[in-house]
Amino acid sequence: MSIFPISGLRVRHSLYRLSGALLSLLAVCFVVGCSTAPSTGAGAADAALAKLVDAYFEDSLRLSPIAATYIGDPRYNDQLLIDIGAAQRAKTLALVQNYLRAAQAIDAAALSPAARMTHAILVYECNDAIAAARFPSDLLPLDQLGGIPTILAEFGGGESAQPFATVRDYENFLRRMSRFSPWVTQAIANMRAGAKANIVQPQAVMRKVLPQLDSMIVADPTKSIFYKPVEKFPEGISASDRTRLTRAYREAITRQIVPDYKRLHDFVRDEYLPLTRQTVAWTALPGGKEWYQYLVNHFTTTALDAAEIHRIGLAEVARIRGEMTKTQARLGIPGDLQAFFKHLENDPKQYFASADELLSAHRALKATIAAKLPALFVDFPKADYEIRPVEEFRAQASAGAFYQPPSADGTRPGIFYVNTYNLKAQPRFGITTLSLHEAAPGHHFQIAIQQEIDSMPKFRRFFVGYTAYTEGWALYTEALGREIGMFTDPYQYFGHLNDEMLRAMRLVVDTGLHTLQWSREQAIQYLLDNSYMAPTDAESEVERYIANPGQALGYKVGQLRLLELRRQAQAALGPAFDIKQFHSQILRDGSLPMDVLSQKIAAWTTGQKQ
Repeated sequence: MSIFPISGLRVRHSLYRLSGALLSLLAVCFVVGCSTAPSTGAGAADAALAKLVDAYFEDSLRLSPIAATYIGDPRYNDQLLIDIGAAQRAKTLALVQNYLRAAQAIDAAALSPAARMTHAILVYECNDAIAAARFPSDLLPLDQLGGIPTILAEFGGGESAQPFATVRDYENFLRRMSRFSPWVTQAIANMRAGAKANIVQPQAVMRKVLPQLDSMIVADPTKSIFYKPVEKFPEGISASDRTRLTRAYREAITRQIVPDYKRLHDFVRDEYLPLTRQTVAWTALPGGKEWYQYLVNHFTTTALDAAEIHRIGLAEVARIRGEMTKTQARLGIPGDLQAFFKHLENDPKQYFASADELLSAHRALKATIAAKLPALFVDFPKADYEIRPVEEFRAQASAGAFYQPPSADGTRPGIFYVNTYNLKAQPRFGITTLSLHEAAPGHHFQIAIQQEIDSMPKFRRFFVGYTAYTEGWALYTEALGREIGMFTDPYQYFGHLNDEMLRAMRLVVDTGLHTLQWSREQAIQYLLDNSYMAPTDAESEVERYIANPGQALGYKVGQLRLLELRRQAQAALGPAFDIKQFHSQILRDGSLPMDVLSQKIAAWTTGQKQ
């Protein structure tokens, strides 16, 4: 799972698929040979578009100061926009509509191929944001997966995207913290409005939110995660500034941060939780059927419906179970798959003794994988990545691992976060696949390379990220481990199958929960029946699908499309097929909808044959 900064022009949980007409428009540019290389004959239309997309990017940063911080732009590090308020939503929608009109006023036929691609994506992004405004995601501002309360605490720990290198950096975060109180007030108002409209979170989701909020409520300010930056001042900060800033942070924590987290916690516990729903399906919400189908189509960037995705998932689960059974036989372990899972659970050699041992194994694996990747790639990111444990305050409800991109200027590396909360959920046989997915050549390659394509407009480098592409790529790269000799150990190969099984089960479970009235418990049991998984992981996975419907579908749908594109190119080119060049074609235009990527690869294949 990646953490990819999203544009402030988007509304959380309201991301939608591209219309057929727009997909056709995007496909045209590949038929004529679209590329991100700058055009030597760029004319007035190209210049007008360049000016427009630069303005779009700047407004996106202004409307999403958190995203600006993530990409390393410091101009808004003191800001915390209340984008869940009705007035700001209306203002943002009007701005997006203006950009759409301006984009449509540009004659796409007059643009160079590269600019035509950018134009089509800008139109898509604007239409996507306009479609998002139809659904009341602002009434659901809080869940266990993240959001402002979690991001603010992550920043406050001093080891994330928020910089703490200068006095101004410290003062910036003081101002950002001061803006949390009005956000809390708005979030509470929104949740009250949602309760009146029967648009509320499932109770299972909000029960996981309470301990997260409670962990921020401390009597001693020095025990707060927000105090950590003043415990490690950089050398360049004077003694007088240290004294002043320490006092300011203690006061901010005591008078602002702790009371606001307590206010939000107590509201959820005493007022909101009793109003939450026992159902878990997104389709149980008013307008939820249409809402969920849009989410499905957006996250997969296809026109697949939920029923078809469910069928694909069942077929993939059956196929992977067959591979698991073969691996079990190769290892000579008797019994059915459940017996195999039990064997793995009880084998102490398959688990790490400490968090440090787990992290050290991942760091050693990083070097091993890096040495093998030149066999498959000619494109490598300039930015490096670090391996860190997930912070304690969010570890219990977090995924097993995730990735945070590097800053735009390269001063902050990418971060591969490993969750050390439950070592039983991080078995040795799973670390190779996990590293391939989250780091190299998975998320780190794709996202860092995208950010480093200087010839692309900044909004495409930093704000465009389609789940089926980004997560489909990461899942596709897991299987590359077999091609570079990383799965000669049957246990590591089982780990690969086990992770692929998770992504296949997601197709079944997400659609089951939201369209087939599956219960939370039924979904958890399905995961446990078909894979080796710690019960705590199965619980977190299912609650993730409940809170963020459709997103988990993008992984397997994207991977299957990438595998099909590779098969088609290999069949068409025969001995002339070059895996390194194929991977370059996938990566060099950044994130794209799957249908558009298919058109691009088809055009490349045709060009290779000529």
